Amino acid sequence: MRKAMIGIVALAMVLLSSTGFAQQKTNQQKFELPIHSFEIGPEVSNIEYKEPGVMKEDGIMYGIGAAYTYRNNASMFRVEGKYSYGQVDYQNSGTVDGIDDYMFEIRGLLGRDYKISDKSIITPYIGFGYRYLNDDMSGKISSTGAYGYERESNYYYTPIGVKTLSDMGNGWSWGITAEFDYFWRGRQYSYLSDVSAVAYSDADNTQNDGYGLRGSVRVQGKGDTVSFVVEPFIRYWEIERSEYDYVLYKGVPNTAVVEPENESTEIGVMFMVLFYYLGN
Repeated sequence: MRKAMIGIVALAMVLLSSTGFAQQKTNQQKFELPIHSFEIGPEVSNIEYKEPGVMKEDGIMYGIGAAYTYRNNASMFRVEGKYSYGQVDYQNSGTVDGIDDYMFEIRGLLGRDYKISDKSIITPYIGFGYRYLNDDMSGKISSTGAYGYERESNYYYTPIGVKTLSDMGNGWSWGITAEFDYFWRGRQYSYLSDVSAVAYSDADNTQNDGYGLRGSVRVQGKGDTVSFVVEPFIRYWEIERSEYDYVLYKGVPNTAVVEPENESTEIGVMFMVLFYYLGN
């Protein structure tokens, strides 16, 4: 399934990029970005989480995203949010299938538009983001008899990137997004008490080092007040090993718990409806 999703997204990115270059620029109207725009729509992705040499999870996520953008005198403010849900399969010495996962993310961005031609605009931006992921293996037992537990992941980061948008004519436009995510801090909560409330207390691990990357290709078709958007994307995180936390085992704080080095890759596509107001 993951290989099929990667193939579909890669093909879509190539076709959309080729369309952007091949389209004839027959529309002679002035290329303008709207003052206000709001977009909303579904997304589907394949997500893979790995702790090298330890374990792996992967599965399909289904979500919905929304964003509002305001522009004034070449300045850009944008707020984005998304929620997704799916089921992933766990692989280690044993396996567990059908683990419920859900993810929530919100970001605020500030940028500035630079006109690089009559038909193209580039927008560098910076902002702040928060990403939450819940992986709930509580109540499940692996194929080797190990008991699962619920995990919560919290990332705080600064996105630094650039967006482009180019008019292709006839109401079509296309662009790319390239972004580096500066990782400030992560908090990982492992509810070990799900295994045994009598034997274990829960763990709280702090992560200090890591980074993220993301990119996408965007094509939209414009109507009088509504645009339709297709945007294949990739989102990647690499996080270093956490600090230790000492949890209780049968009432005694003698068990050191660490969140291993890990990486996650999410590849998918968004389908958005965009409402906008150009202004005067």
